[in-house]
Amino acid sequence: MDQALAKDQVVSIVGAGAMGSGIAQLVAAAGHRVRLLDTSASAVDQAIAGVQRAFAQLVGKGKLDAAAASAAAARLLPATRITELADSGLVIEAIAEDLAAKQQLFRDLEALVSPACLFATNTSSLSVTAIAAALQSPERLAGLHFFNPAPRMPLVEVISGLATDARLAETLCATALAWGKTPVMARSTPGFIVNRIARPYYGEALRLLTEGAADAATLDAIFREAGGFRMGPFELMDLIGLDVSLAVNKSVWSAFFNDPRYAPSLLQQELVAAGFLGRKSGRGFYRYGEGAPELPARSLPMRAFPCAVQIFADGPPASALSSRLRTLGLPFHRADTSPDGRFAEAGGAALYVTDGRPASERAARKGVSNTVLVDLALDYGRATRLAIATAEQCSQAAADAAVGLLQAAGFAVSQLADVPGLAVMRTVCMLANEGADAVNQKVCDATAVDQAMRLGANYPLGPLAWAEQIGLRRVRRVLANLAASYGEDRYRISPLLARKVFSGKPFHG
Repeated sequence: MDQALAKDQVVSIVGAGAMGSGIAQLVAAAGHRVRLLDTSASAVDQAIAGVQRAFAQLVGKGKLDAAAASAAAARLLPATRITELADSGLVIEAIAEDLAAKQQLFRDLEALVSPACLFATNTSSLSVTAIAAALQSPERLAGLHFFNPAPRMPLVEVISGLATDARLAETLCATALAWGKTPVMARSTPGFIVNRIARPYYGEALRLLTEGAADAATLDAIFREAGGFRMGPFELMDLIGLDVSLAVNKSVWSAFFNDPRYAPSLLQQELVAAGFLGRKSGRGFYRYGEGAPELPARSLPMRAFPCAVQIFADGPPASALSSRLRTLGLPFHRADTSPDGRFAEAGGAALYVTDGRPASERAARKGVSNTVLVDLALDYGRATRLAIATAEQCSQAAADAAVGLLQAAGFAVSQLADVPGLAVMRTVCMLANEGADAVNQKVCDATAVDQAMRLGANYPLGPLAWAEQIGLRRVRRVLANLAASYGEDRYRISPLLARKVFSGKPFHG
């Protein structure tokens, strides 16, 4: 890896909004002189004042020495004209997501700065190749995509366009590392890594809500309490802004020539059309503000512990259920082998982990009317909630017995409609599939996929590592069953994932 940009090099940042000011704070704290330019002088003044307050808060919390904070603040300088950036060693652009505006800015900079000055764009949605194409020397520009808030979020995507010099990308990686960030390298394709691979987290949740699988609060709780995600998809979209989320969805979908895998949601479009944009408008999937009602997750009422419980073989759900029941002193019988993949029986109900088929189909094909499907959990031993679906053929008594078993083991149980793949399983499999496609299409490597999604999206596990934990063969089966259930190309299996299943080789190692 090339050396990082020397500390005596000036770093100029164009754009004094939330991202630009956050990057300025980070770079000044790292020891560079920083010039901050915006078309609005007042925006620059406000940004610098905000950075100074942020440094003071860090001092107050004991996270930054007062002398270091004062020195960092002194390194942050306002610029009123682009000519003041002539001595820059690196210019980072963080202006509005407008291709023509970005191209014009870099053309103006190219005519001003020395040939040795490096160019970086913080774009999250535009092609780095297209931005660089406006330059006489397009090889001098790369993407340097920070995540908001830039001083705190550890990930930086270093994006190479078709013309980007490989040594420039290496220098930017080394520089980001010197600034205390974790850089991942990617090729310029729509959404780069995080904004591309995260699409199923929103897309599958929106489809589940549209199909009436459950309400938003219940689905969010399932993703948090079973899936281990920090925020559920609906509360996260409300935080981001539904208009912003929809715009990203449309951008990625359009850039991939309307690939159905990235298709926007009509439900989300309706909410945006109504002005229900999330927290910033006071209403999105939830209501906000004084007097707004809280929407609790729906859990099934308590059922009695069934008289006869049998747990089959090993595996995460069976092992966790056995351990929980044993700790509580509840009776059950342990069997070494399962007749058909079920992990437990209770009061006539057969409990299976979802394989992507609806419970009613699985019951019909297996000839087991009392089929109850259980969703994926990140860790069944620590999960506090599980989602289930019951076959339409299942008797109420059998369903109650299955619910009573899971509740006795300490799970809140949320009933979903009989949708294929339930919630966490289908979403994680789609995230893994998208990650596999990114690797297959040479956007980045498997390590970058997992690092980016953990550090840039706060996922509890990287999607490819999670797929290996589930079992790649099971992931492929879930996707195949989803494709069969919906009859859509949306659920097509990544060729790389298929190869890994057939070869028995993992993504890592």
